[in-house]
Amino acid sequence: VDDGRLSIDNNRAERAVKPFVIGRKNWLFSQTANGAHASATLYSIVETAKINGLIPFDYIMVCLDELCKPEPNIDSLLPWNFK
Repeated sequence: VDDGRLSIDNNRAERAVKPFVIGRKNWLFSQTANGAHASATLYSIVETAKINGLIPFDYIMVCLDELCKPEPNIDSLLPWNFK
């Protein structure tokens, strides 16, 4: 850990998780194991889109459109490959 570019705290990670922690008590579908899994999956997609500079709603809509195609190009939908 001699790299001066590394942060000495985890504030960025804590800020990213905070909305999920606040909201989890209010989300009705999180009261089952399947609901919690769905919530975590969607949250992961949204936060990964944000980290890659995308607008989450727009990103998800494009992904859903592409995934409805007979042969979707999955690699192009990864947030870091998205254009």
